[in-house]
Amino acid sequence: MDLDTVRTFVAVADAGQFQEAAAELAVTQQAVSKRVAVLERTLGVRLFTRTPRGAELTIDGQAFLPHARELLRVSERAVASVRTGRRPLRVDIIASRGAGSGLMRGFHRTHPEVDLDVVMLFEIDTAVAAIRSGAIDASFRAVSVPGRPLPEDIESIRVLDEPLHLLTGPAHALAGAPSVTVAELAGHRIWMPGIVPGTEWAAYYDDLAAEFGLTIEATGPNFGSDALLDTVADTPALATFMGERTLPGLSPGGAPGTWRDERGLRLIPVTDPTPVYPHSLLWHRDNPNPALATLLAHLAAQTAGHDAAGTWTPGWVLRR
Repeated sequence: MDLDTVRTFVAVADAGQFQEAAAELAVTQQAVSKRVAVLERTLGVRLFTRTPRGAELTIDGQAFLPHARELLRVSERAVASVRTGRRPLRVDIIASRGAGSGLMRGFHRTHPEVDLDVVMLFEIDTAVAAIRSGAIDASFRAVSVPGRPLPEDIESIRVLDEPLHLLTGPAHALAGAPSVTVAELAGHRIWMPGIVPGTEWAAYYDDLAAEFGLTIEATGPNFGSDALLDTVADTPALATFMGERTLPGLSPGGAPGTWRDERGLRLIPVTDPTPVYPHSLLWHRDNPNPALATLLAHLAAQTAGHDAAGTWTPGWVLRR
């Protein structure tokens, strides 16, 4: 259905005269008559009856009017959804539980006036392509994968170093430790199902295992966080790495036992050095969405410095 004919029909219905509708639409009265005629042929009914007082809606015209108004409202919303500066800020995060998700929740609480869409695109190549096409405005990533530098039109800034902790069940050999060094993890099975080869987090954990001689197993499908926690709680020989901001209820500082539930899970700080997962934000340098600048300013105010003494990240990680 031609929206110009619908818009013209509504204008005539509101004005009650073809001539006044023509003035409002800045077209000729003849153009208004033609558009209404086209719409009537499309619908197969008469919409107006001409009278000495002007144009009166027929019964069919009265029935169609509320739907015509809704068609125009839908059209306006559709255009606004993609118009620069008016559509929601679209941000990609890797998972619903994690630092990126937590940072965006904090941003939404601080800036409720910003319309926000959060998506999950998984692979960095997909995210970068979406940024370049304008499908999304920004993406939280580790930046970058070794051997695959970012395109020159993609900007990035490191926004958060998230300490990794060891999560164990109550019967694990390290469950009672106040903290563990990376060296003490050698010989223990660290289970992280669902690590996909070629992703930035796979590159991160490959380097971590190689650097400190760790056994990190990615066997089996990833059935989600709850299944992972259940298995770790019930299997004394297994532990897993968990980001400091991943689990709800974890207090800053990461003292052992600050996150536990009925399963008796223990979250233990890893030290000497502390592996930190580097979260960065990617965006296109020519992105015109004003809400992106608001997000960048918010993140700059919320995050601290990077590469602190006693921490570890792979050599390929963004250093700014």
